[in-house]
Amino acid sequence: MLVLVCYDVAADPAGAKRLRRISEACKDYGVRVQYSVFECRIADREWVVLRGRLLGEYDAAQDSLRFYFLREDASARTEHHGVRPPMDPAGPLVF
Repeated sequence: MLVLVCYDVAADPAGAKRLRRISEACKDYGVRVQYSVFECRIADREWVVLRGRLLGEYDAAQDSLRFYFLREDASARTEHHGVRPPMDPAGPLVF
């Protein structure tokens, strides 16, 4: 499944810690496409784990999380402009 994860975390000292933990959780499963947006190509079981981590980290009174479930061909239908060319999370990883 392809999930777009977007988040907005309060800008206070406690929010900075939540922001870091939410970002790290997303990095474990996806690719950052903007500062608070990740594309995650994951299996259903991995999604359950990631969603649980994210919901456990954010503060519902101050932060927001949005999950967009996209069709598998969405990346082929995506148009990108500007810096940082998009990386295919399913493609080979070259260092």
